[in-house]
Amino acid sequence: MAKVELKKPIIEEISASVKDAQSVVLVDYRGLTVEQDTELRKQLREAGITYKVYKNTMMNFAFKGTDFESLTPYLEGPSAVAISTEDATAPARILCKFAKTANALEVKGGVVEGVAYDAKGIENISKIPSREELLSKLLGSIQSPITNFARVMNQLAEKGGASECAAEAAPAEEAPAEAPAAEEAATAEAPAEETAEAPAAE
Repeated sequence: MAKVELKKPIIEEISASVKDAQSVVLVDYRGLTVEQDTELRKQLREAGITYKVYKNTMMNFAFKGTDFESLTPYLEGPSAVAISTEDATAPARILCKFAKTANALEVKGGVVEGVAYDAKGIENISKIPSREELLSKLLGSIQSPITNFARVMNQLAEKGGASECAAEAAPAEEAPAEAPAAEEAATAEAPAEETAEAPAAE
């Protein structure tokens, strides 16, 4: 069987993996211990990220004509590729964090949502919170007013409800209503006194 025929399935496999990828990151894995490699693969797998080692020539063929062709300059030396179709920042986040404890792991570069980044750019991408973290923060900010509202409702319920609170407030509102009546009575008496005193003055 010709070498081209042997390479074709592998190239097609890579092409299929990156077809709907949101991000692809290349790393140099030389120097990782078996334990480190196993742990790294575990973390990536749990995050839904495909992580494989391919020959540079195979990836070069697969990347041609795609957004990932810009990774060609990084295809030197041993290369492993991390591919994510769900969370665009996940590969950068996991790989960069892991590299801090495993110095042998070197991030070469990557493409995130169609934009190419060098190693420094991928490190900056890794600092972006995950979608779950962002959603959690958003949900927390939305829930705060709801929590406050629920607290007020509970306080009302403990006092016997809104109607009970209204009943307590009613006497205070009714008190001023008696004042005008007293004023009207005083006004009504005033003309009578003036009429009675008028003949005496004459």
